[in-house]
Amino acid sequence: MLRTRGDTHGQVTRLMSPSDLGHMLKPFVFLDLFDIDLRDRASQFSIHPHSGLATITIVTDGDLRFDDPTDGTGHIGFGGFEWMRAGAGVWHGKELSAGTSQRAKGFQLWLALGRELEHEAVDSQYVEAKNVPTAGPARVILGSYEGQSSPARSPAGVTYLLVSLPASARWTFSPAAGQRVAWLAMASGELVGPARAGAGELVIFEAGEQAVTLQAGPDAPAVFVIGSAVEHPFELHLGNYSVHTSEQSLDKGEANIERLRKLLVAAGDRHTPGGTVPVFKE
Repeated sequence: MLRTRGDTHGQVTRLMSPSDLGHMLKPFVFLDLFDIDLRDRASQFSIHPHSGLATITIVTDGDLRFDDPTDGTGHIGFGGFEWMRAGAGVWHGKELSAGTSQRAKGFQLWLALGRELEHEAVDSQYVEAKNVPTAGPARVILGSYEGQSSPARSPAGVTYLLVSLPASARWTFSPAAGQRVAWLAMASGELVGPARAGAGELVIFEAGEQAVTLQAGPDAPAVFVIGSAVEHPFELHLGNYSVHTSEQSLDKGEANIERLRKLLVAAGDRHTPGGTVPVFKE
């Protein structure tokens, strides 16, 4: 097992990026653990582009408000998530804002997309916690687990769970057939035993389809995300906010991002009544 606590800058800890562990864990290529107060202007998300990848934002404590002209408004609390397939190109970052809690804690994950999806149209979903199925202590964020399937329209071959394990409880995670890449990241509490991990730590498991038994520490619940996937077969070709399968594909994605930027500027002030600038896509 490999363990890391990443790099912390202010209210965000970067546990994985495409230029480091993302090459080992692809299609999982980026993971941030955030603990932010979005009422503080300095902590608010900035609008930025993506192409060739999907982003998944989940909340492990507190809540965030979403506001999008296509999907309406609502709140994402513990176990809820935002799914966005950036595909051919998108600008976003203002569709999520402060919710009812003073702070919100959670994870943002990036998935590298295969050639069949990296230039597809943008697809976004906001899934409130009440609509996320559970399998024992796990909420099924992406893919399927123990007969429960996430509502996210994610690519095949990926499983991503949010787990809340009571103090001292044990739970066994069994990757689906062919999903040889596996890891977990702790939001709070601790795991003890062979797969030990503390709050804020990322643990990478040895490649394979073996099950792993996890046990929460004796003093508090352990809250963590765990992912497994079929290995991404392509080299990563990276832009500032893009991940593609080839240099030609990256050039195409970044050209479309620039085209969208010009359209975004031309559109002018796009603030909604909720005070956000929502997703800009075609």
